[in-house]
Amino acid sequence: MKVTFLGTGTSQGVPVILCACEVCQSTDPRDNRLRSSVRVDVGGKTIIIDTGPDFREQMLRSKTTRIDAILYTHEHKDHIAGLDDIRPYNFIGGQHIDVYASEAVEEALKREFSYAFAKEKYPGVPQLTIHRISNNVFEAAGIIITPIQAMHGEMPVLGFRIGNFCYITDANFITGDELKKAEGCDVFVINSLRREKHYSHYNFDEALEIIQKVKPQKAYLTHISHRLALQNDIEKELPENVFVAYDGLHLNIG
Repeated sequence: MKVTFLGTGTSQGVPVILCACEVCQSTDPRDNRLRSSVRVDVGGKTIIIDTGPDFREQMLRSKTTRIDAILYTHEHKDHIAGLDDIRPYNFIGGQHIDVYASEAVEEALKREFSYAFAKEKYPGVPQLTIHRISNNVFEAAGIIITPIQAMHGEMPVLGFRIGNFCYITDANFITGDELKKAEGCDVFVINSLRREKHYSHYNFDEALEIIQKVKPQKAYLTHISHRLALQNDIEKELPENVFVAYDGLHLNIG
């Protein structure tokens, strides 16, 4: 299995062009983050988790040539807004793309991209087939996926375990039973928004506490805002098996 971090950032905070902080002005490319998303290549299939506003740019710079399935964590705009840009993959593959989403995400997609669901579709609109998922194991592109239920403030969201890879973003509470689903994983990814406490995201200290409970072989922090710190400075504070993810990072798992 190969995992590519397409984006590790967030919409939280001010636009980089308006910010003079050391992170926003950093010349280290790892501090330049697009909205959070990952690509998982496993069993000859390519699975995308979330299609945010930066989706097109992420597909181009990662040279992604196929998409077999898209999984959605939740319905916020910074995780669904790029869905329209699946159209080239419809053309290349000559088929609909399978989308796996909760009822709330499905409703949001049908509201935001109503033209893709119209009875009489305009030529060239995104072609997709939605599969409703809940907190039960399901199959996507022939790959077994285990959802991990979490809370994003008052909003239920899903993380996913694919083989020995676990990915959770936009969360600030996970029950003990749900965390057990991540036990024994090789790589565990969790959001770490900033230093200060946040009403719907784990902060730096809380993310490290979750990692200690799961005890993965390796863990990576994602969904990072400019208010956390420079990449180099964060790394100095981390346990030896915890790392800061960055856009374009590739991991080989298993």
